[in-house]
Amino acid sequence: MRWLKGLILAIILLAVLLVGILFAVNNQQALPLNLIWMELPAASLSVWLLASLACGVLLGMLAMSGVYLRLRTLLTRAQRHNQQQRKELDRLRIQEMKELP
Repeated sequence: MRWLKGLILAIILLAVLLVGILFAVNNQQALPLNLIWMELPAASLSVWLLASLACGVLLGMLAMSGVYLRLRTLLTRAQRHNQQQRKELDRLRIQEMKELP
């Protein structure tokens, strides 16, 4: 079953790679990117799209880092509390065994 999952993933990755290569080959015309405050030099459409994808990924990671850090802190706090509760439970079990005749 694991090999089938890997095979399907490899086929999907090859298909995406093939579509990306075809897109880059078919969009070779150079065009300048005109932003509101500046105009960037001419480059192929595929370069601009890949650059915008990379910027979007980086901005998304930056936006999610606060949520990730908050959840990581909550997890650490919960694990520490769980460990304290286990120690208390073990202590109570030992105390109960000592009290039995």
